[in-house]
Formats: sequence, C-alpha cells, structure tokens
Amino acid sequence: MLKTKRVYESAESGDGVRFLVERLWPRGMKKEKLNMAAWLKDVAPSPGLRSWFAHDLLKWEEFQQRYRAELESNPDAWKPILAAVKRGDVTLLYSARDTERNSANLLKSFLEEKQAA
Repeated sequence: MLKTKRVYESAESGDGVRFLVERLWPRGMKKEKLNMAAWLKDVAPSPGLRSWFAHDLLKWEEFQQRYRAELESNPDAWKPILAAVKRGDVTLLYSARDTERNSANLLKSFLEEKQAA
C-alpha cells in the first residue's frame, strides 16, 4: 500500500518503507528523526517547476500536468518506489503545508496508475 505523510508527523510501524520525496531538505528536521530508507530528490518536481508553482493554487491544474510530464520522462526516479511497494507498505514523506494539493499526493496518484497498468 502506498501512503503519504508530512515529515513533521511521527513515524509509525504501519508506515513501512519511508521515502522523502522533496527536492529540498525539510526545515528544522534531523535525518535521524525521519527514519527513512532514502531521500529521492530526483522524483520531486524540478527546481524550475517548484519555483514556477510556488504553491499558488491558481496554478495547481497546470502544475499537475507539468509534474506528470516530468515523471513520465524520468522513470528511473520513481521505479524504486514501485519496487518497494511490491514488497510491502511505502510512505512518501513531504513537507508542504497543504495536505491535499502537493507533489507527494500527485506522485502517489501517478504511481498508483502505473501499478494498475
């Protein structure tokens, strides 16, 4: 099962393998506290896309299209996550304040579609 969770929430046994899927390290977080398997920077939106979006909800629809295009062109970044999901639970860690409209949730949706295909 694939899940998402803010990095500021405590790790739980049900999280399974935890991957940080942010381009930048979360503010105020220590690596030990995250209890993660890996930091997958390359699966996060590119720096250009991140700065263009800037969490402007008016750009959300177009951000989704652009981010999905980036993911399609970079399967090496997300294939390790799909491989981990085949072995058990996986949690994608993110730091965005918006718990609904963020790149981790979009990545989760993208990966679920790839799984089903």
